[in-house]
Amino acid sequence: MSRSAHPAGPRHADVLPEGHYSAPAADLNALDEKVWSRTVTRDADGALTVGGIAVARLAEEFGTPAYFLDESDFRARCRAWADAFGPDADVFYAGKAFLSRAVVRWLKEEGLNLDVCSGGELTTALDAGMPAERIAFHGNNKTVAEIERAVEAGVGRIVLDSFQEIVRVAHIAQRHGVRQRVQIRVTVGVEAHTHEFIATAHEDQKFGIALADGQAAEAVRRALSLDGLELIGVHSHIGSQIFDMAGFEVSARRVVQLLAEIRDEHGVELPEIDLGGGLGIAYTSDDDPREPHEIAKALSDIVTRECESAKLHTPRISVEPGRAIVGPTAFTLYEVGTIKPLEGLRTYVSVDGGMSDNIRTALYDAEYSVALVSRTSDAEPMLVRVVGKHCESGDIVVKDAFLPADLAPGDLIAVPATGAYCRSMASNYNHALRPPVVAVREGEARVIVRRETEEDLLRLDVG
Repeated sequence: MSRSAHPAGPRHADVLPEGHYSAPAADLNALDEKVWSRTVTRDADGALTVGGIAVARLAEEFGTPAYFLDESDFRARCRAWADAFGPDADVFYAGKAFLSRAVVRWLKEEGLNLDVCSGGELTTALDAGMPAERIAFHGNNKTVAEIERAVEAGVGRIVLDSFQEIVRVAHIAQRHGVRQRVQIRVTVGVEAHTHEFIATAHEDQKFGIALADGQAAEAVRRALSLDGLELIGVHSHIGSQIFDMAGFEVSARRVVQLLAEIRDEHGVELPEIDLGGGLGIAYTSDDDPREPHEIAKALSDIVTRECESAKLHTPRISVEPGRAIVGPTAFTLYEVGTIKPLEGLRTYVSVDGGMSDNIRTALYDAEYSVALVSRTSDAEPMLVRVVGKHCESGDIVVKDAFLPADLAPGDLIAVPATGAYCRSMASNYNHALRPPVVAVREGEARVIVRRETEEDLLRLDVG
């Protein structure tokens, strides 16, 4: 069957089923700058390029599926965040979004700090040369071994998440003869406008110590009383993929009120406040994220205003943009395998990856964009659902989007804004091999995390 003769699914907005989708672009070949990294464009033949390299060449050299990370864009976003907050604040890249030794080196070179939340992330950071004093260690259940490693390495701060952890860290620090710099993570009772699983500041969840019932105040008392701890501030994180600054305003007001109570009770003004991360990015054309300088001004103004009202010195502010840095810098490249039109519904487009390389659609009901990138097309738009090859009905990559009706097996399609929480949450479901991460910059491409092999799978299977 020729491409032009391919039977398409629904093509027009008046026959679309209910669900999440965006109206077809006036030109399906156009690229929305909001969802693609900054060096992405189309060449004279209509193929997508990143860092000056066409995707067909990348697919031939590195295979599909694969994540392609725009190194120039990543570095530029690091600088934009550092410049926006300036020398009197700290920007900690959230390693959970995506971490590798190459990324650690880029962060170090661009002047950012790093927060980690596991022993593995800490090992990666230290192995790649990140100075320990520029590392923050998060986590709601750090093991004794992880805390030992962090204290021995001299990490700049450990974020305490429970009463048990206050004692645990203090004991280990004393045994090592040091005073460990710490912050206390407080849950401030702010319901972020985001998915239930990534809202983290309301009381009914696993993170932090609640302001309610005086628990956070008691945690401060205990931390200040222990010789092994140097309490430098409080930490608050209200969720992820947030566009509305109202939640940060409420959170900052409550955290500053806690700082004032600490001053009044203990005669101590804590010097730091960490407002966490969670700043949203554009996954589709409907998303409208703020620029770093706008976020920096808004957060600084909020904290300054609240501190002036409480007659406190303004503490040093920290933020933790992970997704907001790495998310927009990468896309996932797939090859189309099968195309299945369902009359009156949509067309199912199966690719050679799926939920093993992007679990977010299944887990969070996340929405993504998608584009035909190996060529351009003048065909009509058809409503598609991009699905993976796994034995799972929920194996959906893009729920509803429009692609050209002449899409055919062998075409390359790409899903942008997959730099955050895709490779870091990837799995071997169905014994799939996790894709590589390829850094592209100024006409050169190199693997920074290699593709897994079947030998890797068998090497772990010792049965």
